[in-house]
Amino acid sequence: MVRHPERPGWWTASVPAAPGARYGFALDGGPALPDPRSRRQPEGPDGPSAVVDHDAYDWRHAWRGRRLPGSVLYELHVGTFTREGTFDAAVERLPHLAALGVTHIELLPVCPFPGRHGWGYEGVSLWAVHEPYGGPDGLKRLVDAAHGHGLGVVLDVVHNHLGPSGNHLPAFGPYFTEAHQTPWGAAINLDGPGSDEVRAYLTGSALAFLRDYRLDGLRLDAVHALADTRAEHFLAALSRAVDALAAHTGRPLFLIAESDLNDPRTTAPRTAHGHGVHAQWNDDFHHALHTALTGESQGYYADFARDPFAALHKTLTGAFFHDGTYSSFRGRSHGRSLDAAKGAVPAHRFLAYAQTHDQIGNRALGDRLSGTGPGPGSGSGSGSGSDSGPGRLSPGRLACAAALVLLGPGTPMLFMGEEWGAGTPWQFFTDHTDPELAEAVRRGRRREFAAHGWA
Repeated sequence: MVRHPERPGWWTASVPAAPGARYGFALDGGPALPDPRSRRQPEGPDGPSAVVDHDAYDWRHAWRGRRLPGSVLYELHVGTFTREGTFDAAVERLPHLAALGVTHIELLPVCPFPGRHGWGYEGVSLWAVHEPYGGPDGLKRLVDAAHGHGLGVVLDVVHNHLGPSGNHLPAFGPYFTEAHQTPWGAAINLDGPGSDEVRAYLTGSALAFLRDYRLDGLRLDAVHALADTRAEHFLAALSRAVDALAAHTGRPLFLIAESDLNDPRTTAPRTAHGHGVHAQWNDDFHHALHTALTGESQGYYADFARDPFAALHKTLTGAFFHDGTYSSFRGRSHGRSLDAAKGAVPAHRFLAYAQTHDQIGNRALGDRLSGTGPGPGSGSGSGSGSDSGPGRLSPGRLACAAALVLLGPGTPMLFMGEEWGAGTPWQFFTDHTDPELAEAVRRGRRREFAAHGWA
C-alpha cells in the first residue's frame, strides 16, 4: 500500500476482487481487521469483509419518492416483526401496511451487531447490513417491494456511538474523543483533530444507504449526544449533503432527528440559522398524551402529570411543552420556544406518536399502552373511556390516543402492532456473547428502572 498524496492518514492499493471476495486490513503486521467502510460482513462484525457490487441488483420498481408532509409512518423491528425475523419475511406483511394507510415504514437499525438478536443500537459496521436479517440484497428486496406497494422506507441510523463489542474503528484513526463524554463513553470525534474524516465517514454512510438502497429517509438516533463545537454543526453538514443528493436523484429525501433538546434550530432551515433536519420526534407530545391516559407520574412523566390536559393542549398547539419552562425531572429550565424560529418550523416537522420502541421497550415490563392501566389521577370512570380491568387501558382511551395521533397537527407514527391494540410485551433485548458485558447491561437496566420507579 502507498500513502495517499492528498489525504493524510489514507493508504491505497489496487487489488482485483470479484463480488463476494473476502478481505481485511492487517495494520502494522497485526491480525486482519474488517474494512471500516465494509458493505457486507457475512461472518459478523469481527469477521472478514466481503465485496458488494451494488449495481448488480435488478430493481423491479421505478420510484420517485414520497414527501414527508401528509405521511403516516410505521415503526418496525425487522427481527421481531415476523416469526422468521428477516427482510424477506417482512415483505409478506407489506400489503397489510399499504391497506392500513401507512405511507412509510421506519426500520430500527440494521447495521451489523454481535449475535443474532438485538434492537440494533449496538451496531459497529456503519456501512453494512446485519447478515441474519438477509444482508444487503435482503434489504434491497424489502425496499423494492415496499416501493411496489407505494410505501417509502426510512432507516434508523446511529451516529452518536458504536456498540461495545466488535468496534474496530479506533485501530484506524481518531474516530473517538475523550474531550466529550456520552452515556456510552467517549464521544464520536466530530470536532477534534482528524474530525474531517470522521464526519466524512458518517456522512458517506448516510448517503450510501439513501443512494444504494434507494431509501427515502433516515431517522437519526439521539442527536443530542452528537457533541460538536465546530462552526457548522454536523447535522447541518449532513442535511446539506442529503439535500444535494435529493436534487441529484430527483427524489425527495429527508432526515428525522431524535432530540431531547427542544431546540428549534434542529428543524429550522439552514437559511434561518438552523440545522436543516426535516423533522424530529416529539417526545413532549407522547409524554403529555401518556400521562393524560394513564395517570403515570414517575420519572420524566412527572413534569407532565401536574396538569396533563394542559400539557397535551400545549404540545398540540406548540409542539414543545418545555420551551424554557422549569423541568423538575432535570432540575433546571429546559427547551426554547418555537417562536425563536420565526415561523420556519411547520407542524408536520414534528412526529406524533403514542408508542415507540423506546417508550415501550425501556419500560421494565416492556408493556405497551394497551397493557398500561389508568392509575390515580387518570380520571377513569364510566363509559367508553373507563378502564377495562386491572393493567389494561380501555378501547375508548386507545381510540382517543389514535385520534390525537392520526388527526393532530403532527406527522403520525405508529409502532408495530399498535393498529390492532397488541398487548404483547416488547422489552429491550441483546445477544451479547461476552458474559461480563451481558451482566453489565442487566445492571444498567436495573438502575434505569429503579430511577423511574419501576424496580
